[in-house]
Amino acid sequence: MEVHNEVDGSGVPLAVLLKRELCNQKVEKPDILFGEASKSKKGEDFTLLVANCHRTPGEGPGDDAGGDDTISMFVIVDGHNGPAAAVYTRENLPNNVLAAIPPNLTSEEWTAALPRALVAGFVKTDKDFQTKAARSGTTVTFVIIDGWVVTVASVGDSRCILESAEGSVYFLSADHRLDVNEEEVERVTASGGEVGRINIAGGAGIGPLRCWPGGLCLSRSIGDTDVGEYIVPVPHVKQVKLSNAGGRLVIASDGVWDALRFQEALNYTRGLPAEAAANRIVKEAVSSKGLRDDTTCIVVDILPPEKLSPPLKRHGKGGIKALFRWRPSDELSEEQTDNGCFEPDVVEELYEEGSAMLAQRLA
Repeated sequence: MEVHNEVDGSGVPLAVLLKRELCNQKVEKPDILFGEASKSKKGEDFTLLVANCHRTPGEGPGDDAGGDDTISMFVIVDGHNGPAAAVYTRENLPNNVLAAIPPNLTSEEWTAALPRALVAGFVKTDKDFQTKAARSGTTVTFVIIDGWVVTVASVGDSRCILESAEGSVYFLSADHRLDVNEEEVERVTASGGEVGRINIAGGAGIGPLRCWPGGLCLSRSIGDTDVGEYIVPVPHVKQVKLSNAGGRLVIASDGVWDALRFQEALNYTRGLPAEAAANRIVKEAVSSKGLRDDTTCIVVDILPPEKLSPPLKRHGKGGIKALFRWRPSDELSEEQTDNGCFEPDVVEELYEEGSAMLAQRLA
């Protein structure tokens, strides 16, 4: 009898049993390396960077945290009309999200429950902030890394992009500026709001598209209690699973993206560790447009254990994977848009939801 045909007492070939055993082996959690940089103009950008945070709310981060009970959080909040909403969100949103996840879940169940909890946490934070009688608002990009799974919830116009180790680029956030998001224009107008530019003395409209009443050029945010019911706190949520080769996240406020295309930002990080990469992106953004706005960037490397440098390739080896569609302003090279050069897609999409209808999101 040949070895590969041997069976155990249940009649299952040993080769199959060995394959099952290999598949069931515990995959090591990645190393998380990160850095941030910022230049302040208005003092309304704030960040939260936590490499090890317990899943249970109230326990907080700790240097001794580890194992399956921990996650990493990275948050950029970009306030407007003052910093109050941004500060409040930074201080309260993380616990509101974690508290919305039922207790006693397995690791897999916890990860699956996270997108729904992010929606609930955003909505609660917005509702609670309304009692502060403050008129400010804030954009939010909230990233949670749970093993090799990355979940991003966003309102406003900060962005999170992922470059996988295999060289593909993924958009993990939405841009809720009315100028670039036709779906949000349709949502606002269908709900009874008006979208248009500032009109002076009956002339042609000037400036970006805005939602009226209120005149905000964003369609989603936390806060902004004075601009009407059409500005909602319901985030776009996306959850993906990386291969165990890892990748790099670039999370930045609009001060970066108004100055740099995503390709430029990623190219500036080549060969640099996370903190140096974040500093380079901010430096180039400010050099390009001047310090017109708060300019903030977080770079996070998700690496195989004990690998000390980001495993990134140059563009063209993979391609652009539009998990959130790319914008016309983000021009692609002929090499990148050639389907023949795409490698197999190794980042698995687990969840995406952009609907702003609370009945759909929380039912």
